[in-house]
Amino acid sequence: MIATATKMQEAKDQDAEEVRLRDQRIRENFPLVRAIALRVHSHLPAHVDLDDLIHAGVLGLYEAVKKYDASKSVAFASYAKHRIRGAILDSLRQLDWASRDMRRRRKQAEAATYELTVKLERAPTEAEIAERLGIRLERWRVMKLDMQSAGLISASARAEESQELPPPDFPAGAESRPDSICCRRQLRSMLGEAMRTLPERYRKVVALYYAKQMTMKEIGGILGVNESRVSQIHKLALNKMAVALQANGIRSSQAF
Repeated sequence: MIATATKMQEAKDQDAEEVRLRDQRIRENFPLVRAIALRVHSHLPAHVDLDDLIHAGVLGLYEAVKKYDASKSVAFASYAKHRIRGAILDSLRQLDWASRDMRRRRKQAEAATYELTVKLERAPTEAEIAERLGIRLERWRVMKLDMQSAGLISASARAEESQELPPPDFPAGAESRPDSICCRRQLRSMLGEAMRTLPERYRKVVALYYAKQMTMKEIGGILGVNESRVSQIHKLALNKMAVALQANGIRSSQAF
């Protein structure tokens, strides 16, 4: 009986210690949540609310605390930052920032604007677009503001006197989503950091090949080496960049 009671008390003490350690980790890593949310927010359109990102990041931190395994010999902060960032990006994907109905209306407005432009051989007025859509002018203006706020159409207004301007542009949906914008920009930032780890000669080869779209032969002419040597440098540079990216937990563009 005494042994059983002792074991029960030890189990309670262990549970209490785990709760204490969990709470400590959460408190210590709250600044990490805000730092990651701010970094993600800096790559997003202005209408995205920072507090929403922080809230999602906090949920990611709680999840990291629950699933962290200290026996893996990985620092908690290193493990948690990926969970936090993943939770923030997931929240952006789930919110989608524009309902399906709004996207349907965007397509209808796009079609009406295009048809009127072809027919009139000029940019249509707001009144003409509203009539084509079969709605009142005031209703069209409200719809347009809603779509502008969601980033579905250009925020630049077309006044009645600006009929010679081109029709409003309607960007494609997927690539204009906040999470997609953020991922592309962060990927470019990560690649830039990986580039900075290369020797100057390697950086030059990568820049000329990808940014300037020069051939290996043309690059060799600039560097004063043969095409085979340029190809070798290019391969070594990509291997070094891959190592730098993996050190930051990035093994492919699918991580974004």
